[in-house]
Amino acid sequence: MTAAPWEFFDLNVLRTARITPTFVRVTLGGPSLARFASGGRDQRFKLFLPRPGAREISVPRGEGAENWWPAWQRMDPDERAVMRTYTVRERRRDPGELDIDFALHGDTGPASRWAATAHPGDPVTVLGPVEEDNPGVDFRPPADATAILLAADATALPAVAGILAWLPPGTPAKVWIEVPHAADRQELPTKAGAEITWLCLDEMDGRPAAPLADAVRATAPPGDTDTVYAWLAGEAGTVKTLRRHLVDARGIDRRRIAFCGYWRRGTTEDDLIQQAIAAEAAA
Repeated sequence: MTAAPWEFFDLNVLRTARITPTFVRVTLGGPSLARFASGGRDQRFKLFLPRPGAREISVPRGEGAENWWPAWQRMDPDERAVMRTYTVRERRRDPGELDIDFALHGDTGPASRWAATAHPGDPVTVLGPVEEDNPGVDFRPPADATAILLAADATALPAVAGILAWLPPGTPAKVWIEVPHAADRQELPTKAGAEITWLCLDEMDGRPAAPLADAVRATAPPGDTDTVYAWLAGEAGTVKTLRRHLVDARGIDRRRIAFCGYWRRGTTEDDLIQQAIAAEAAA
């Protein structure tokens, strides 16, 4: 059996910082982090948090990382750790630190509540990669890609930052990022030839229903549509609309579009997890 490219990492909060009105950065550390091998770009991982009022983080350690998902499903929902999916904002090796940027949305979700009140020393468990080339990276442009298109809302901003930092020097890229506030704009270091458009909801009259989709539809993709590579992430309905537009109206091969619904309007991540469990049981 091939060893899983994942491992559980027991870490602690080192510090937190409110970097914009919407985002808080939580920096994690711990001896085991030395084995964490981020693949960069939109590297995702599973974050496990203690249940409210608890300090222990209950995850299926004895099942092996390759079997964690079915083992986690079998655990008592009232006892197993709260699980969410996040993207690496930055992984540093000297000192060993892992930054996670949380898009805060009040008291409506356990991860948002945790990030807003996290303190140094608080425990957290991460299921993360131990190999740089791992299935948690979706941004994989083909060798013939000559230009990049990125479209994301605030939840995918950390992934956009990772992608821009990774892109080779001079790579043409058009980038659209929707954020709640003008003050949520961030410096996004890159050597690519990136044209970044910030769509700030608090600067828009009347709050259009689909600012990200509207902006992408109003502008031609960069470069040749036969060799462009697109990456779309954010609210699931918006991502679906954007993908359909790029395929049907712009003629981009669907195989050259990576897309991921980071969240779904009117649905919590716990709802999505239960839907996934139910679908597997039905299958």
